[in-house]
Amino acid sequence: MQNVVIANQYWPQENPSNYYNNQDYKQLNAYFEEGSDILWMYMQPEPRPCFTHTLLDELINCSSSVKNLSSIKYTVFASSNKDIFNLGGDLSFFENCIKNKDKENLKTYAYSCIDAIYTNYSNSHNANVTTISLVEGNALGGGFEAALSSDVIIAEKGAHFGLPEVLFNMFPGMGAYSFLSRKIGPTKTREMITSGKFYTAEELYDIGVIDVLAEPGEGDIAVYNYISKEERSKNTFNALKKVSQLDNPISYDELKNIVDIWVDSAMQLKPRDLKMMQRIVGKQNKK
Repeated sequence: MQNVVIANQYWPQENPSNYYNNQDYKQLNAYFEEGSDILWMYMQPEPRPCFTHTLLDELINCSSSVKNLSSIKYTVFASSNKDIFNLGGDLSFFENCIKNKDKENLKTYAYSCIDAIYTNYSNSHNANVTTISLVEGNALGGGFEAALSSDVIIAEKGAHFGLPEVLFNMFPGMGAYSFLSRKIGPTKTREMITSGKFYTAEELYDIGVIDVLAEPGEGDIAVYNYISKEERSKNTFNALKKVSQLDNPISYDELKNIVDIWVDSAMQLKPRDLKMMQRIVGKQNKK
């Protein structure tokens, strides 16, 4: 198994410099595994385990390269922190924008979120790639939404998922409703969003949100096992993917329109809502 190293990243040996800007990623560790044809992308955001501006830019850059590299058959979206997949949006940034009535910067950030999510979602459409989210720790808010954008979610038992936005009088605006409603229907989706409840990977597997349930510490093994299964029946999997993409697909405009509603709603938050947001930021900082 040979990898080519460029600026601390690993890429396939097909003129990778054509697709990489030769700048080190600061909050993303990405490498290509030859033989398995997997592009692994491990998030490592700072200072909090959330979607920072830097992480979003790097995810978009890395995921976009998939469309140009034919050797990539699978992408695996994961976290370097085994206890936390991602805790969602940059709430500290949200709070500052809302306090300062800076709607445009909040909207720019929100559009970056759906750019990252939609790039991952659309890779399987445009590049014949299977996208996989490997969740080994907690995935909350935007972290849960990001995982949902993949073709397949593999989660370790004990991982928790949730959409806590209702706690500060908001809703998850970066894809949760679009992705979940197509998996479990609008009624269950609405219940999940308005309850603020945390769900175990086991619970979400039972209702069809999680595709593969792995034992703790065996997420990587589950990825290889899933890929082996798909490779044995590749024609079937490819055909089913095409069929599912014809059945109620998600468009970029749908996500963008929802984000616009989210931004307008965010600008209406009251001081008590922002106080709750501050408390959640404090918990993120402790992580």
